[in-house]
Amino acid sequence: MKKIISWLIRFVPRKYLQRVGGFGLKAVATFFYRGSAVTCPVCEYSYRSFMPYGRINPRPNALCPNCLSLERHRLIWLYLHERTNFFQSKLHVLHIAPEACFIKRLEKIHGDYYITADIESPLAKVKMDIHEIPFTANTFDAVLCNHVLEHVRDDIQAMSEIYRVLKPGGFAILQVPFFNPIPEVTFEDNTITDPREREKVFGQDDHVRKYGHDYPKRMERAGLKAIEDNFVNDLPEETRKKFGLVKGETLYKGVKV
Repeated sequence: MKKIISWLIRFVPRKYLQRVGGFGLKAVATFFYRGSAVTCPVCEYSYRSFMPYGRINPRPNALCPNCLSLERHRLIWLYLHERTNFFQSKLHVLHIAPEACFIKRLEKIHGDYYITADIESPLAKVKMDIHEIPFTANTFDAVLCNHVLEHVRDDIQAMSEIYRVLKPGGFAILQVPFFNPIPEVTFEDNTITDPREREKVFGQDDHVRKYGHDYPKRMERAGLKAIEDNFVNDLPEETRKKFGLVKGETLYKGVKV
Protein backbone atom coordinates (compact mmCIF):
# COMPACT_ATOMS: atom_id res chain seq x y z
CA MET A 1 0.00 0.00 0.00
CA LYS A 2 2.84 2.42 0.84
CA LYS A 3 4.45 1.86 -2.57
CA ILE A 4 1.17 2.35 -4.44
CA ILE A 5 0.38 5.62 -2.67
CA SER A 6 3.93 6.88 -3.11
CA TRP A 7 3.84 6.17 -6.86
CA LEU A 8 0.44 7.83 -7.32
CA ILE A 9 1.30 11.10 -5.61
CA ARG A 10 4.71 11.32 -7.30
CA PHE A 11 3.58 10.73 -10.85
CA VAL A 12 -0.16 11.47 -11.15
CA PRO A 13 -1.00 15.21 -11.41
CA ARG A 14 -2.67 16.58 -8.29
CA LYS A 15 -5.74 17.85 -10.18
CA TYR A 16 -6.61 14.27 -11.22
CA LEU A 17 -5.98 12.78 -7.78
CA GLN A 18 -8.32 15.36 -6.27
CA ARG A 19 -11.15 14.18 -8.53
CA VAL A 20 -10.90 10.40 -8.11
CA GLY A 21 -8.53 9.59 -5.24
CA GLY A 22 -11.14 9.30 -2.54
CA PHE A 23 -13.23 6.55 -4.07
CA GLY A 24 -10.54 3.88 -4.08
CA LEU A 25 -9.24 4.78 -0.64
CA LYS A 26 -12.68 4.49 0.94
CA ALA A 27 -13.07 1.01 -0.55
CA VAL A 28 -9.68 -0.11 0.78
CA ALA A 29 -10.40 1.34 4.23
CA THR A 30 -13.68 -0.55 4.47
CA PHE A 31 -11.82 -3.85 4.40
CA PHE A 32 -8.37 -3.16 5.83
CA TYR A 33 -8.61 -0.19 8.20
CA ARG A 34 -11.79 -0.90 10.14
CA GLY A 35 -11.38 0.01 13.82
CA SER A 36 -11.56 2.82 16.36
CA ALA A 37 -8.00 3.58 17.48
CA VAL A 38 -7.88 6.89 15.58
CA THR A 39 -10.56 9.40 14.65
CA CYS A 40 -10.45 12.17 12.07
CA PRO A 41 -11.74 15.39 13.70
CA VAL A 42 -12.67 16.76 10.27
CA CYS A 43 -15.06 14.01 9.10
CA GLU A 44 -15.38 12.14 12.45
CA TYR A 45 -14.71 8.71 10.88
CA SER A 46 -12.69 6.22 12.94
CA TYR A 47 -10.16 3.57 11.86
CA ARG A 48 -7.61 1.21 13.35
CA SER A 49 -5.03 3.64 11.92
CA PHE A 50 -4.77 6.26 9.23
CA MET A 51 -3.21 5.29 5.91
CA PRO A 52 0.44 5.93 4.96
CA TYR A 53 1.19 8.97 2.82
CA GLY A 54 4.30 10.48 1.23
CA ARG A 55 6.16 10.69 -2.06
CA ILE A 56 9.44 8.96 -1.22
CA ASN A 57 9.24 7.66 2.35
CA PRO A 58 5.52 7.46 3.16
CA ARG A 59 4.62 8.51 6.69
CA PRO A 60 2.61 5.97 8.66
CA ASN A 61 -0.75 6.94 10.19
CA ALA A 62 -1.11 10.05 8.00
CA LEU A 63 -4.05 10.00 5.56
CA CYS A 64 -7.73 9.74 6.46
CA PRO A 65 -9.22 7.45 3.79
CA ASN A 66 -12.65 9.02 4.13
CA CYS A 67 -12.05 12.77 3.73
CA LEU A 68 -8.35 12.69 2.67
CA SER A 69 -7.18 14.85 5.58
CA LEU A 70 -3.51 14.71 6.53
CA GLU A 71 -1.85 15.55 9.84
CA ARG A 72 -1.65 19.25 8.98
CA HIS A 73 -5.33 19.43 8.02
CA ARG A 74 -6.45 17.84 11.27
CA LEU A 75 -4.17 20.19 13.21
CA ILE A 76 -5.57 23.26 11.41
CA TRP A 77 -9.15 22.08 11.99
CA LEU A 78 -8.61 21.72 15.72
CA TYR A 79 -6.67 24.98 15.94
CA LEU A 80 -9.40 26.95 14.18
CA HIS A 81 -11.94 25.43 16.55
CA GLU A 82 -10.04 26.10 19.75
CA ARG A 83 -7.96 29.24 19.12
CA THR A 84 -10.07 31.35 16.71
CA ASN A 85 -13.67 32.41 16.02
CA PHE A 86 -13.59 30.64 12.65
CA PHE A 87 -16.43 28.24 13.49
CA GLN A 88 -18.42 30.61 15.68
CA SER A 89 -19.09 33.38 13.15
CA LYS A 90 -19.85 33.61 9.44
CA LEU A 91 -16.60 34.99 8.05
CA HIS A 92 -15.45 36.13 4.65
CA VAL A 93 -12.86 33.45 3.84
CA LEU A 94 -10.44 33.00 0.93
CA HIS A 95 -9.20 29.42 0.61
CA ILE A 96 -6.25 29.13 -1.78
CA ALA A 97 -5.60 25.67 -3.27
CA PRO A 98 -8.58 24.26 -1.34
CA GLU A 99 -8.24 20.82 0.22
CA ALA A 100 -11.04 18.37 -0.52
CA CYS A 101 -11.49 17.55 3.17
CA PHE A 102 -12.44 21.15 3.96
CA ILE A 103 -14.51 22.48 1.07
CA LYS A 104 -18.06 21.24 1.72
CA ARG A 105 -17.70 21.60 5.48
CA LEU A 106 -16.54 25.22 5.27
CA GLU A 107 -19.14 26.08 2.64
CA LYS A 108 -21.80 24.88 5.06
CA ILE A 109 -20.50 27.24 7.75
CA HIS A 110 -19.64 30.36 5.75
CA GLY A 111 -21.90 30.01 2.71
CA ASP A 112 -21.26 32.39 -0.18
CA TYR A 113 -18.64 34.18 1.90
CA TYR A 114 -16.36 31.16 1.50
CA ILE A 115 -14.35 31.58 -1.72
CA THR A 116 -12.07 28.85 -3.08
CA ALA A 117 -9.35 29.82 -5.56
CA ASP A 118 -6.52 28.14 -7.41
CA ILE A 119 -4.56 28.48 -10.63
CA GLU A 120 -5.61 25.02 -11.86
CA SER A 121 -7.52 22.98 -9.27
CA PRO A 122 -10.90 21.70 -10.52
CA LEU A 123 -12.20 22.04 -6.96
CA ALA A 124 -11.85 25.84 -6.85
CA LYS A 125 -14.56 28.36 -7.71
CA VAL A 126 -12.14 31.06 -8.90
CA LYS A 127 -9.17 30.62 -11.21
CA MET A 128 -6.48 32.81 -9.72
CA ASP A 129 -2.76 33.54 -9.73
CA ILE A 130 -1.74 34.08 -6.11
CA HIS A 131 0.72 36.78 -7.25
CA GLU A 132 -2.26 38.90 -8.39
CA ILE A 133 -5.27 38.09 -6.20
CA PRO A 134 -8.37 39.46 -7.99
CA PHE A 135 -10.08 40.94 -4.93
CA THR A 136 -10.05 44.42 -3.46
CA ALA A 137 -8.05 45.34 -0.37
CA ASN A 138 -9.51 44.61 3.07
CA THR A 139 -11.99 41.98 1.82
CA PHE A 140 -11.36 38.83 3.87
CA ASP A 141 -11.49 37.98 7.57
CA ALA A 142 -9.36 34.86 7.03
CA VAL A 143 -7.18 33.30 4.36
CA LEU A 144 -6.22 29.62 4.27
CA CYS A 145 -3.12 28.91 2.19
CA ASN A 146 -1.44 25.62 3.05
CA HIS A 147 1.52 24.01 1.28
CA VAL A 148 1.26 26.49 -1.59
CA LEU A 149 4.06 28.99 -1.10
CA GLU A 150 6.81 26.45 -1.78
CA HIS A 151 5.42 26.13 -5.33
CA VAL A 152 5.11 29.78 -6.36
CA ARG A 153 7.56 32.04 -8.17
CA ASP A 154 7.67 34.79 -5.52
CA ASP A 155 6.39 33.85 -2.07
CA ILE A 156 6.95 37.35 -0.66
CA GLN A 157 4.74 38.87 -3.35
CA ALA A 158 2.14 36.15 -2.78
CA MET A 159 2.05 36.84 0.96
CA SER A 160 1.94 40.59 0.27
CA GLU A 161 -1.20 39.98 -1.79
CA ILE A 162 -2.68 37.96 1.07
CA TYR A 163 -1.86 40.85 3.40
CA ARG A 164 -3.55 43.29 1.00
CA VAL A 165 -6.86 41.41 0.77
CA LEU A 166 -7.09 40.72 4.51
CA LYS A 167 -9.13 43.05 6.65
CA PRO A 168 -7.28 44.78 9.50
CA GLY A 169 -7.22 42.22 12.30
CA GLY A 170 -7.73 39.37 9.85
CA PHE A 171 -5.50 36.33 9.83
CA ALA A 172 -4.00 33.83 7.41
CA ILE A 173 -2.95 30.24 8.08
CA LEU A 174 0.23 29.77 6.03
CA GLN A 175 1.66 26.28 6.48
CA VAL A 176 4.70 25.24 4.42
CA PRO A 177 6.75 22.03 4.45
CA PHE A 178 10.08 21.79 6.27
CA PHE A 179 12.61 19.13 5.32
CA ASN A 180 15.49 18.06 7.54
CA PRO A 181 18.07 19.34 7.87
CA ILE A 182 16.21 22.65 8.04
CA PRO A 183 18.51 25.45 6.83
CA GLU A 184 18.83 28.72 8.72
CA VAL A 185 17.95 30.65 5.56
CA THR A 186 15.41 29.59 2.94
CA PHE A 187 17.21 28.11 -0.08
CA GLU A 188 16.28 28.85 -3.69
CA ASP A 189 18.09 27.96 -6.93
CA ASN A 190 16.25 28.31 -10.24
CA THR A 191 19.16 26.76 -12.15
CA ILE A 192 18.20 23.31 -10.82
CA THR A 193 15.83 22.02 -13.49
CA ASP A 194 16.19 18.23 -13.46
CA PRO A 195 13.05 16.82 -11.75
CA ARG A 196 14.91 14.16 -9.75
CA GLU A 197 17.53 16.68 -8.61
CA ARG A 198 14.81 19.13 -7.61
CA GLU A 199 13.13 16.36 -5.63
CA LYS A 200 16.43 15.68 -3.87
CA VAL A 201 17.17 19.32 -3.08
CA PHE A 202 13.69 20.74 -2.39
CA GLY A 203 11.75 17.67 -1.25
CA GLN A 204 9.49 17.58 -4.35
CA ASP A 205 10.20 18.18 -8.01
CA ASP A 206 7.51 20.89 -8.16
CA HIS A 207 8.93 22.89 -5.24
CA VAL A 208 11.00 26.01 -5.93
CA ARG A 209 12.43 26.61 -2.45
CA LYS A 210 13.38 24.80 0.74
CA TYR A 211 12.14 26.77 3.71
CA GLY A 212 14.41 27.57 6.60
CA HIS A 213 14.16 28.97 10.11
CA ASP A 214 13.75 32.44 8.58
CA TYR A 215 10.21 31.70 7.38
CA PRO A 216 8.56 34.01 9.96
CA LYS A 217 10.84 36.84 8.78
CA ARG A 218 9.66 36.23 5.20
CA MET A 219 6.07 36.57 6.41
CA GLU A 220 6.98 39.85 8.10
CA ARG A 221 8.63 41.15 4.91
CA ALA A 222 5.17 40.81 3.33
CA GLY A 223 3.65 42.99 6.07
CA LEU A 224 2.13 40.25 8.21
CA LYS A 225 2.69 39.85 11.93
CA ALA A 226 4.10 36.32 12.16
CA ILE A 227 2.85 34.07 14.95
CA GLU A 228 4.46 30.69 15.57
CA ASP A 229 1.96 28.64 17.55
CA ASN A 230 2.93 25.35 19.21
CA PHE A 231 -0.71 24.53 19.84
CA VAL A 232 -0.18 20.82 19.12
CA ASN A 233 2.33 20.52 21.97
CA ASP A 234 -0.29 21.79 24.43
CA LEU A 235 -2.59 18.89 23.62
CA PRO A 236 -2.46 15.72 25.74
CA GLU A 237 -0.51 12.85 24.21
CA GLU A 238 -3.66 10.73 23.99
CA THR A 239 -5.35 13.49 21.97
CA ARG A 240 -2.45 13.63 19.52
CA LYS A 241 -2.59 9.86 19.10
CA LYS A 242 -6.35 9.81 18.65
CA PHE A 243 -6.27 12.44 15.90
CA GLY A 244 -3.01 11.41 14.26
CA LEU A 245 -1.14 14.64 14.99
CA VAL A 246 2.61 15.22 14.99
CA LYS A 247 4.16 16.65 18.16
CA GLY A 248 6.38 19.60 17.40
CA GLU A 249 4.59 20.75 14.24
CA THR A 250 4.46 24.52 14.39
CA LEU A 251 1.39 26.33 13.11
CA TYR A 252 2.14 29.59 11.28
CA LYS A 253 -0.42 32.38 11.39
CA GLY A 254 -0.01 35.79 9.80
CA VAL A 255 -2.08 38.68 11.16
CA LYS A 256 -2.79 42.02 9.49
CA VAL A 257 -2.33 44.59 12.23
